[in-house]
Amino acid sequence: MKTLPRQIPLFWPISLLVALVALLFVTSAGSAAPAPPPGPDRYKVMNVKYTAYEWYMATFKLNQIVCKIVVDYEGMPTLEDVYLDCGQELTDEWVAQPPCVKVEKVNRCKGYYIFLAGEHPEEKDVAVELPAPVVWLDVTDCLAVSSLATSVCEYLPKLVLTAQEPLPEHQITRVEGRLNGQSFSCEGDTCVVELQPTNEDGVLLEFWAYSTYGDSSKKFIAQVRVTETNFGNPDSTSWFVDVRSSQWKGVEIASCAETWQVFPPVGGPPAWLSTPNHVSGLSSNIPYNYLAANLIRQGVVDVSACPDGGLLPDDVGASECGLEAARDAVGAWQNRFDSLILDVAHKTGVPAQMLKNLFARESQFWPGTVLPGGDTGLGQITDQGADTTFLWNPSFYNSFCSLVLSDDACGAGYMNLEQNQQEILRFALVNSVNATCADCPLGIDLERAEYSVSVFAHTLMANCQQASQVVWNYSEKKMPGQLDISYEDMWKFTLVNYNAGGGCLAEALQQSYSNGEDLTWENVSPHLAPACRAAIGYVEDISQ
Repeated sequence: MKTLPRQIPLFWPISLLVALVALLFVTSAGSAAPAPPPGPDRYKVMNVKYTAYEWYMATFKLNQIVCKIVVDYEGMPTLEDVYLDCGQELTDEWVAQPPCVKVEKVNRCKGYYIFLAGEHPEEKDVAVELPAPVVWLDVTDCLAVSSLATSVCEYLPKLVLTAQEPLPEHQITRVEGRLNGQSFSCEGDTCVVELQPTNEDGVLLEFWAYSTYGDSSKKFIAQVRVTETNFGNPDSTSWFVDVRSSQWKGVEIASCAETWQVFPPVGGPPAWLSTPNHVSGLSSNIPYNYLAANLIRQGVVDVSACPDGGLLPDDVGASECGLEAARDAVGAWQNRFDSLILDVAHKTGVPAQMLKNLFARESQFWPGTVLPGGDTGLGQITDQGADTTFLWNPSFYNSFCSLVLSDDACGAGYMNLEQNQQEILRFALVNSVNATCADCPLGIDLERAEYSVSVFAHTLMANCQQASQVVWNYSEKKMPGQLDISYEDMWKFTLVNYNAGGGCLAEALQQSYSNGEDLTWENVSPHLAPACRAAIGYVEDISQ
C-alpha cells in the first residue's frame, strides 16, 4: 500500500521528458508531417457563342406539339436529350411506340414524331478546367547512363523537385512532400532533398506544390532507389540512382518498369534487355539459314559454284554450300534494320536488343514471311496479336485507327467498335507489316518493312501491359512489384503472352501462385500447359 505513492512521482518526469524529446525532434526536422494537399481546383467560366437547334415533338394524330428539345449540334437529338427536355414518361412512350409504316395517312399513326423547327444563335457560360501545377524530379551532379537506364553519382545525390505553374498570373509558393516517411517543405518553386542509401526496392516519395491560385498540384508519387557501386572505378564508391515516376525528367528508366512497379536490376538490365548507346552495339553476324535461302531465291547471292543451287531439296533452307556463299549477304541483311530498331527503342522504351532478338527468332529478318496460320512480318503478328495491340495500347490505337476508320468511329474506343470495324482494323494492322511485294526489288516492300519495326515495338508494349494485368488478376490483385517478380522475369512473362497468349500465361501463373511458389520464370514456366510449352524455347532463344 505504501509503494504506490512512491512510484507516481517517478513516472511523471520520464513521460514529460519523452514528450519534450519528441517535440524537439519535430522542431529540428523543420515541420510536422504536412497535411495532404487539397489538389487542383481551378475553373474559368467562359461565354461561348453557338447555334441552338430547336426540335419539336408532336403527336401523329392531332399534330399537337407536346415538347421542345434544344441541342447545340447538328443532327437528330439523342435519347438523352429527349429525356432531359421531355421527361421520362414521354421518352418511354416514344421509345416503346411501334414504327409508323403501312398506313395511308401518317395522322393515323400512334405516338409521336420529332422535327426540326428552326435554329438561332445563342450564348452560354461554360466552365473550363484550367491546367494545374506540376512538379518534376531530377538529380544533381550525376551522369546519365542511357545504356544502363540509370544515373551514376560520384557522391550521395540530391533530388531536385521543380514545380511549374502554367498560369502566367500565378506563382508556386511552396513545394512539400514526404520521403520514406520524413517530411520536407521548401518555399518557392524548387526543393532540394538529400538522398540516403536504400535497399533494392527503394523508398516511397510523395510530393506536391502550392500555388498563389489558392490550390495545389495533385499528389505525385515516386519510388526512389539509391544503391552503392564501383562503376567506372573499382577503387572509388559511387551511387546508382533510379526513380520510377511519371514526373521523372532524368535518364529514362527501363521500359515497362513503371507499369509493373518493378525496378530493373541495380546497374541496369541484362544484355538481352539493353539498348546500346550506338548502333554498332546491335551488330551481329549469325549464319541464318532461312534468311540465306530467301536471299538466294531472290538472286542476291551467286550460287553458281553450288551443285545443288545453294538450296536444300525441300527448298526451305540453304544448303551448306549456299550458306557459305550467302555469308556476307546474310551478315549485311541482318543488320540493315539496326538503326531503325535503335531509334524505335529510344522512342518507345522497348529494349533494342530484345526487339532484334525477337525478329531473329520470328523471321530471321526476312519481312516477307507469312505463315499458313497468318503469322506475318518481321515479328510474325497475327489477327489475335493485333487485337491485343489495340486493346492494351490505347495510344497506338488512337494513332492507327484514324488511318483506317473515321474519326467519329475511332473516338468510341476499340472495345466500342462494331465487330466488323474491329475486324477491318485488325486486318489493316496485320497487312501493314506484310512486306511481301511481287513487283518490288527482292520481292520486299522495304518501306513497309521499316514501318513495321515501330508496330512490333508498340505490340510488345501492349503485351507488357496485358502481362501485368494477368499477374494482377491471378495473384489476389497484386502488382508484379508487390510480388517481388523481377524485371527480367516480367519480360519473359511478356514474351509468353506475345507468343502463346494471355491464357497460357494466366494458367501457369495461377498454378504457381496457388502452390505458394515465388513467381519466377523457373517456377512458372514448368506449369505451362502442353499446348503452350513451345513458348519456353521461344523465351530462352530471345533471352540468350
